[in-house]
Amino acid sequence: MTEAVTSDFELDSRLATDSVLIADGPLSQIRLMNDDRFPWVVLVPRVAGASEWIDLDGAQQRLLLAEINQISQHLKQKPNVSKINIGALGNIVRQLHVHLVGRNENDPAWPGPVWGSGKAQRFDPDVLAERVEIWRQRLR
Repeated sequence: MTEAVTSDFELDSRLATDSVLIADGPLSQIRLMNDDRFPWVVLVPRVAGASEWIDLDGAQQRLLLAEINQISQHLKQKPNVSKINIGALGNIVRQLHVHLVGRNENDPAWPGPVWGSGKAQRFDPDVLAERVEIWRQRLR
């Protein structure tokens, strides 16, 4: 079995620009997308060179699935979340990352995907810091 996290992991600059670190999970960085339109978390496995699910070994895949389940449970508890979208597209950012987005019939992108739907509405810095702290508390 390989190590869950590799020491030479580097976060893609686009993910760093568009999201904020909440915490490190057992395998992944847990990041909040800086878009106030949607409750949106991204998991980025800290495995150097991983661009596909199949680049993870079985233990890493199980860890990532556990993280997806944990974040999804928290998203489902948020008000106005009636559906959770989970996606790992990687067409623009090749680094393996998994989007978890809380959706509802009244959100600005419904029923289409959130990717490429309008321009991100960045959080006010104080609100962003508050949201990150709320997520950190949930994950304890």
